[in-house]
Amino acid sequence: MKEINVAGQKRTDLGKKASKELRKQGFIPCNLYGEKKNADGKPEAHAFTIAFSELRKIIYTPHIYVINLNIEGEHHTAILKEIQFHPVTDAPLHVDFYEVNDQKPINIGIPVKLTGLAQGVRDGGRMNLSIRKINVTAPYQQIPEHLDIDVTALKIGKSIKVGELSFEGLEITTSKDVVVCSVKMTRQAQQAAAASAEDSSAAE
Repeated sequence: MKEINVAGQKRTDLGKKASKELRKQGFIPCNLYGEKKNADGKPEAHAFTIAFSELRKIIYTPHIYVINLNIEGEHHTAILKEIQFHPVTDAPLHVDFYEVNDQKPINIGIPVKLTGLAQGVRDGGRMNLSIRKINVTAPYQQIPEHLDIDVTALKIGKSIKVGELSFEGLEITTSKDVVVCSVKMTRQAQQAAAASAEDSSAAE
């Protein structure tokens, strides 16, 4: 995984009014969760803010990052866990980070990257990518930037499911029955197949 440095500021006023004011000033309210639990046994949140100009580096990108958070001199290693967006403007409203370490595996969605030219596409079919990420569990140091899936042998009408895949050092947690990609029959391919069948019949 790529690494990126992000600076934040501690936050003490946690009310909705304060959050709204922060956003007006160009800052996004954030929480960092880790191993520490509160009295109810739930993960304890470390409240802070990040300037939107800093945050956009890790939101508007296809990459996944290990984030080196510097919150007023306190250093944390984290991953982006969840982003809440405004339902109309799509502006980020709140971000949750999860602290990681060398010992505890994490579960995270890794982008899928199809490699090779599928046989079905060469025959006139259309490649259909059904999911963009596959969830895996592993120590964060072992997590790749993307998962390469070779589709060269995939024919028209065939698909690749999660259960058919394996990646060294990674435990796949997405359901085995989920279709990753498939090659669909197109009208052009149907016409070509019909023409080929007619030619074969005429030859006989």
